[in-house]
Amino acid sequence: MSDKIRKHIIFSGRVQGVGFRWHSKNFADSVGLTGWVQNLEDGTVEMEVQGAEDKIDRLIAYLEGRNYVMIENMDCRTIPLESNEWEFHERGW
Repeated sequence: MSDKIRKHIIFSGRVQGVGFRWHSKNFADSVGLTGWVQNLEDGTVEMEVQGAEDKIDRLIAYLEGRNYVMIENMDCRTIPLESNEWEFHERGW
């Protein structure tokens, strides 16, 4: 049985133009999470992140502590694991 989970999260608030994706990638890489993050046209940020739940929680706490980032809401759900994913990356613009 795997201790990995995968979360799909939509972040709203002041989450674009503040280094959110860059910080997400760097932290995820440093703790071994995989997945992706992208800006959406409505001003929110979408993320799928996979790994140990405590590391995902640490990523979210890290993002909440960044200067200029203000997460007002997170729509979060658990989704099926991706078996052929090896890194965390930024998508889109």
